[in-house]
Amino acid sequence: MAILDIFSKRKKRLDQAGKPDVYQYDSLPQTFRAQVAHIWKDSIGPFSIDSLGLGGESPANQFWKLIHDTLCREKGVFSLCGTGTPIEQCVSYLLGSNSDDALDIIEFSFRVIDRLLRRLNPIEVELAKIKQGPDEAIEELNGRFREHGIGYQYLGGTIVRADSQFIHSDVVEPALALLNAEGFDGPADEFVRAFEHYRHRRYKEAVAEALKAFESTMKAICTARKWAYPSNATAKPLIDLLFSKGLVPTELQTHFAGLRSAMESGLPTISNRTSRHGQGPVPTEVPPHVAAYALHLAASNIVFLVEAHKARP
Repeated sequence: MAILDIFSKRKKRLDQAGKPDVYQYDSLPQTFRAQVAHIWKDSIGPFSIDSLGLGGESPANQFWKLIHDTLCREKGVFSLCGTGTPIEQCVSYLLGSNSDDALDIIEFSFRVIDRLLRRLNPIEVELAKIKQGPDEAIEELNGRFREHGIGYQYLGGTIVRADSQFIHSDVVEPALALLNAEGFDGPADEFVRAFEHYRHRRYKEAVAEALKAFESTMKAICTARKWAYPSNATAKPLIDLLFSKGLVPTELQTHFAGLRSAMESGLPTISNRTSRHGQGPVPTEVPPHVAAYALHLAASNIVFLVEAHKARP
């Protein structure tokens, strides 16, 4: 459903005119949570008993049970909110839980919408009383995040921080899209985990997973091209291999010397100093801006390498 530009929103924009665009990450307003529940109802369908009239269930029921039961298992409980149907418990949990728990159920529910509801045939969509397709639902969710100044987006199966809208649209989204291609499952999972750690303020773990995704991307390219490499190869020898194999055209080698230096000394150095080796007697703290830089650097490197791989016969 399209997001309406109602009077109160226009007034709010006028009141904030000239003020910097600042995202917040710690609070999910009740209006936002209610809007997510409305998206759920339209994109998954209502939970109904014997809706087919033959002792069967609506196709929506299996998805509500999946969302409820999966969250219960992950949270170590038997029900999300006491009693009620799965949809009632999911909505109550969304409306009453803290921000991190609410984001957990939003993330998983939209992963179900994104990956499973696409498989329904037109008859099943009608039986489930679905009114909103997956793409429209995701677009509305991300629009609601922006509308409320909440610094998150749903991208490629996970909720990620959107510290910079430009960087996310021009770097992170393309990286996630490229890693969804066949043969990149490993780096895709690591890249998503890096953002999951970042969202939960586990910055050292975020940096470590970002480097893993970068290294795994290079290994995936080498595997696809049957270029042998040691199983324990780290970033620098993998970078050397890709450049020696001419992944970057010879005429551009000089131009990309700076890129090579950045890839060798940027992300690996951040990770080595903060998360991949012993931290010593004094715990190492990774500031959020350093973790964000590592994630965006990893995304930029991944986009470049995969695009270079795709462009080469």
